[in-house]
Amino acid sequence: MFYYLEGTVALIEKELAVIDCGGVGYACHTSQNTCASIRMGEKTRLYTYLSIRENACDLYGFAQQEELNCFKLLLGVSGVGPKAALAILGIAPPSQLALSIITEDAKFLTQAPGIGKKIAQRICLELKDKLAKEQGSLPTGGGLVMTPKAAAAGAVDAVSEAVSALVVLGYSQAEALQAMEGIQTDGTVTSEQLIRTCLKKLAAQ
Repeated sequence: MFYYLEGTVALIEKELAVIDCGGVGYACHTSQNTCASIRMGEKTRLYTYLSIRENACDLYGFAQQEELNCFKLLLGVSGVGPKAALAILGIAPPSQLALSIITEDAKFLTQAPGIGKKIAQRICLELKDKLAKEQGSLPTGGGLVMTPKAAAAGAVDAVSEAVSALVVLGYSQAEALQAMEGIQTDGTVTSEQLIRTCLKKLAAQ
């Protein structure tokens, strides 16, 4: 129903931001990361998700589309509700969360309050399986420019992880591979660095 809200930040509380849009204040449940990125009295845009249940109608808003995409993916995991999803989003940027899912780093996810080992493992398993079904075989190189030394050092694996993480963040595999084109590496660039570089390129398009 709502794609985004754009207005003045009227209130910031723990995991809540109120956005004044033309005299109407919209209360958006949000992550600690988004709360930290906005300022009282300044204009902002939050990408939104409307949750309608039998006894509640809640609006969620995020400063980045990637964070919103992560939120919706987490809600698709059995046993993960909005509160748990927000807790997970509060421990790291979307790029790092996506990478932890791709690499099945369940221990990293348990840093979020209320997220135990079992639910963290379920998140990694269900989302990685979903990714595999939607994308088929994972890419092995994309348009990355690498030296033979870089290829031997495992740069291809870093590219595969980075592309998969970008897909988790809501981009198509084609968009992720296109973002990889022209990036040069000597084999020392990490998956997370590749993700951040690609996100900057995608945001500039």
